[in-house]
Amino acid sequence: MVTFFEASLSQLSIHRIGNKSQDEFYVLSEHPFRIEDETLNNLLLQYFLKPFEKVNEVYHFMHSSDNLDLNEAFHFSTAMFEDEDAFHENTENMAKYLYEISTHPKIKAGELYVAYFNNVQIEGELLDAIGIFKSETKETYLKVYPEQSGFKMDYEQEAINIQKLDKGCLIFRTSKEEGYKVVVTDQTNRNAEAVYWKDEFLKLKIRNDSFNQTSNTLGVYKSFVSTKLDEEFEMNKADKIDLLNKSIKYFKEKESFDIDEFSNEVIGNPQAIESFKNFKSDYEKEFDTQIADSFDISSAAVKKQARVYKCVLKLDRNFHIYIHGNRELIEKGFDDGKAMNYYKVYFKEEE
Repeated sequence: MVTFFEASLSQLSIHRIGNKSQDEFYVLSEHPFRIEDETLNNLLLQYFLKPFEKVNEVYHFMHSSDNLDLNEAFHFSTAMFEDEDAFHENTENMAKYLYEISTHPKIKAGELYVAYFNNVQIEGELLDAIGIFKSETKETYLKVYPEQSGFKMDYEQEAINIQKLDKGCLIFRTSKEEGYKVVVTDQTNRNAEAVYWKDEFLKLKIRNDSFNQTSNTLGVYKSFVSTKLDEEFEMNKADKIDLLNKSIKYFKEKESFDIDEFSNEVIGNPQAIESFKNFKSDYEKEFDTQIADSFDISSAAVKKQARVYKCVLKLDRNFHIYIHGNRELIEKGFDDGKAMNYYKVYFKEEE
């Protein structure tokens, strides 16, 4: 999605942000950071931009009032785009704002980097971009180097691993009226208390494109098969896995999605089809998002969703059966003598 082989870093400001609720403070740099070493420049480009190479979701800034100017991150980013001479001043404003919303007790202190890039590519366009990054995790590194007839070893504590960017976003200078194009990463966003980066600080909504439509539809269908079908139909796990496999097969083979075609080819049962459509409608209302009945399929979204589609039958702690193909080649039964369930699997040869 994002490539940076033509990118250059033109401005960089560094500040430190503490946790306000822990009575920590913020420290602002008086001047932008000057990069005079080419190797350091290249390392920073890799550290800041490489994590976005595999990011597919594109977001826009939003505000609950629909007035984008009330979104602080949008407001300060716009000021940076429109007046590069005021770049550093607006990075200070961005830092102060991040500090004000850093109130959850589990938010870690760290360095805030605000960078201005030229010629970063997204969706085939070379654009200027503002990057906002935060490093929270520090590591210890050993350094080994030759000395006289042997080697000497030293270490450096509280160092940053350039392969592990904790939090970051890129704001591209395009589609301003829609809230710019924004891509985001948060490697520490594993718990609910950490959503402050995307939801509270940046205030983003995902762009409703083919990637998002594909991801949402596959996600809704997976949830429907995993939870709703049990309430209305008697289905064993092998049947559920078969339905999930059929859906992935449909999305891999088709160029576009049509809900009626999908329902007939994958689900088949009229009652189950109606139940799925109602489930989709309830999802749209609950999460205030519209999933179209037809759209172009994103192969990148299919590939991503396929990783989390489980096709494994877990039988006690003894066996796992992976089901990838013909459902008719596996049968479930019950052995009265052993008082246990069993599966019978048909195959032509072992591999």
